[in-house]
Amino acid sequence: MHKFFTQDITEMTARITGDDVKHAWKVLRLKEGDRVLVNDLDGQDYQGEIRSINKTEVVVSLDEKIAQTNESPLELTIFQGLPKGQKMELVCQKLTELGAVRLVPLITQRVIPEVRSEYKKLDRLRRITLEAGKQSMRSRIMKVAEPIELTELEQEMRGLDLILVPYENQEGTGLAGCEDEIRASRRIGIVVGPEGGFESSEIQWLQENGARIITLGPRILRTETCALSVVSILQYIAGDMAGVRPAKEELHESRV
Repeated sequence: MHKFFTQDITEMTARITGDDVKHAWKVLRLKEGDRVLVNDLDGQDYQGEIRSINKTEVVVSLDEKIAQTNESPLELTIFQGLPKGQKMELVCQKLTELGAVRLVPLITQRVIPEVRSEYKKLDRLRRITLEAGKQSMRSRIMKVAEPIELTELEQEMRGLDLILVPYENQEGTGLAGCEDEIRASRRIGIVVGPEGGFESSEIQWLQENGARIITLGPRILRTETCALSVVSILQYIAGDMAGVRPAKEELHESRV
């Protein structure tokens, strides 16, 4: 069933406008009477039937409010050091698919000045996030915030249960050593450095403000790979990517 996002929902009627209209009637060839899903951009999904469709709008009669959500029990916020080129577009798309709820572009000491100016307008990143949310059937669209300086993280960190910082020079402690904390947390922040990583003084500041500095192993990951890897592992440990875990009794019987 195809899914659309709109805030124009009143009295169980939804109106879909803009680019989605062309996609609905020309690409998907939807017609009156077809069943669709509609999301109100605030986490609520509805099921309904197309009442009318033309080149300017699609009107849907909503007849069912869906209680089930496609969202993870984890609320993951990624503070991504600004990368060069189109790497942030990839990060936005894949983090949306993986279930992150918020992306905050982060300005650190090793972010070059030319890159900082690229992030004054976030419209393109937000459009990419919306399209990825449609494709992955999200119930909630990941928010893309305005860029912040590293020192502004102090305020952000107060609202999180756990802050993880992958760092190439860290040894020993990794995600395996934080599993109990991960399972006990709901709101988790992941702080990722830009190309070139963090300055040691930045790592010290993060640690002093309560962040857990972790290793991701002996290989150096690119900045656009780092957050995606951590989010995937967190969703496996305490989110919804592992599927239904077998009971201990079932697991024991299968090994006998």
